Amino acid sequence: MDIDLSGRTALVTGSTQGIGHAIAIGLAQAGAEVVVNGRDAARVAAAVGRVRESAPGAAVRGIPADVADDEGAAGLLASLPEVDVLVNNLGIFGAQPALEIDDAEWRRYFEVNVLAGVRLTRAYLPGMMERGFGRVLSISSDSAVVTPLEMIHYGVTKTAQLAVTRGFAKVAAGTGVTVNSVLAGPTHTGGVEALVAEMVGEDVEWDEAQRRFMRESRPQSLLQRLIEPSEIANMVVYLSSDLASATTGGALRVDGGYVDAILP
Repeated sequence: MDIDLSGRTALVTGSTQGIGHAIAIGLAQAGAEVVVNGRDAARVAAAVGRVRESAPGAAVRGIPADVADDEGAAGLLASLPEVDVLVNNLGIFGAQPALEIDDAEWRRYFEVNVLAGVRLTRAYLPGMMERGFGRVLSISSDSAVVTPLEMIHYGVTKTAQLAVTRGFAKVAAGTGVTVNSVLAGPTHTGGVEALVAEMVGEDVEWDEAQRRFMRESRPQSLLQRLIEPSEIANMVVYLSSDLASATTGGALRVDGGYVDAILP
């Protein structure tokens, strides 16, 4: 399958590390002009350098901005008024007992995990529709479907993300623009390593900690291992291409079979 994103500009929010960084690399390797985003200018610059190393000759630049903030998002939009591919990857998660999550924390999770993507989609979707091409992708989670006891606030925001995606796909109906979510399963990132250490114990060797985490906390996984970020990126690159023109309004699973259902 030949995926060529030459001539397309892609913005990946929260792409200085983890899944977002792997997506930026994958899009650049497929020929897209990639815009790396994060809050810290130094980390953005370092991430741009790593993408360029992984995709020699690719057009890559960085825009430091906190897109979960009105002012930060406005600054990014001023620097980048149009994109062909928007990947709403920015997200936060963390274990916390449900009865200890206060209103401020609930609001923070909605601002970052839901409203940041809504804000950028609202800004970029009209231009995509006018041009007759566009891809909006939100990186969701198996937690959207299987609410995790240890972080229900995270799960609820990811559920909301699915509804937002379906709604915006209806807005773009018949325009050549597709809007989809990607449900990532338990993925091997720095943040997940920290979560595993918190749940299993920091003194446990990583391979054993990962096995114990999957066995005890994610036993439904058919893959029986953490997913690598590049495996999520592969789905995103495909959905960003012309080849995925008939896929819209969907929640595509890259969850290692974690969600025990035929449909999300």
